[in-house]
Amino acid sequence: MSAHPPFHLAVALDGSGWHPAAWREPDARPHDLFTAGYWAGLVAEAERGLLDFVTFEDGLGLQSVHPTEPDERTDQVRGRLDAVLVAARVAPLTRHIGLVPTVVATHTEPFHISKAIATLDHVSAGRAGLRVQVSARRNEAEHFGRRTFPPLRFEDRDTPAGRDLIAELFEEAADHIEVVRRLWDSWEDDAEIRDIATGRFIDRDKLHHIDFEGRHFSVKGPSITPRPPQGQPLVSALAHDSVPYQLVGACADIGYVTPHGPERARAIVAEIRAAQAAAGRAEERLHVFGDLVVFLDDDPAAAEYRKARLDGLAGYTYTSDAEVFTGTPRQLADRLLELRQAGLSGFRLRPGAIGHDLEQITRGLVPELQRRGAFRHAYEADTLRGLLGLSRPANRYAAAV
Repeated sequence: MSAHPPFHLAVALDGSGWHPAAWREPDARPHDLFTAGYWAGLVAEAERGLLDFVTFEDGLGLQSVHPTEPDERTDQVRGRLDAVLVAARVAPLTRHIGLVPTVVATHTEPFHISKAIATLDHVSAGRAGLRVQVSARRNEAEHFGRRTFPPLRFEDRDTPAGRDLIAELFEEAADHIEVVRRLWDSWEDDAEIRDIATGRFIDRDKLHHIDFEGRHFSVKGPSITPRPPQGQPLVSALAHDSVPYQLVGACADIGYVTPHGPERARAIVAEIRAAQAAAGRAEERLHVFGDLVVFLDDDPAAAEYRKARLDGLAGYTYTSDAEVFTGTPRQLADRLLELRQAGLSGFRLRPGAIGHDLEQITRGLVPELQRRGAFRHAYEADTLRGLLGLSRPANRYAAAV
């Protein structure tokens, strides 16, 4: 039995899987990718495995093998459904699992995001979150015509111009999160009276202007959507370097990180904790999840073979920002428990080929972790904050009693 408290487990859902050739697998169902039933089935399987939450990938441009510009490939999945709308469609079909769609803060107004995620929290009865993402892609900016970006190749990130652009995008994302959070609080919990006898539906004194004035946004408020059931749905972000680590430490409830080994994980966690303390949040619970891409089979050789076969179909060896793991569910359990010693509180797994690897997670890895006393046997809360051990925050605008 593990001496640690149970850790948390999520899956990142993206098309047919994270390997670019996964859609060509016999069980991939490429004809169903843009149907509600496909996504409902994936989330139902994740809930069957008692996972804390699922994330839904999204973007404002077609997928590309290039990190900063579009490509011309036609042999890989291109196109997505809207992540927030997929989560809202799935919400009534599930009972416990958290639903965390991706939103691109760079081109999406925080007022729109606040009411979309608040709505998702209402329709899911308190199981909503969001994953905040930034974008420096010129082709995505051209969809909106409000701003332009200079050419930015992957290798330009460490140039002065690249660092300045990244810093600005994450500064804007921090303001975006602050506006969203204030809007969620702009209705007090008891602002809705709904008193037929007196004819009063709301107490106008319990709706608040947020009056946010910053470099990137000027938002008066209040929201048009009542305060979410969780008070504050979960805010999460993927972080690879110091600037996004600072965003996670200052603004997020969950950070997803991509360490390749325990020592690197320990250093990343320390950097995020330092950013958290510098932001005055040292007493708050902030989860740091490790991301891994996984190819799982009962025989480790079979997992390696399957990944190699997919590489052959793609025409190159697939690599990722995250560690790519091939092996058995038992070996993955060993790896996760090893990485947890570095201070990670959970893991977000990216199934290499969803049709195969999602069930390997839910029906192979989860039972293995349960046998070791490292994972739940039943859902212990009805909200995402409850599953993650986070209290419901007080409303910042409500008068102290």
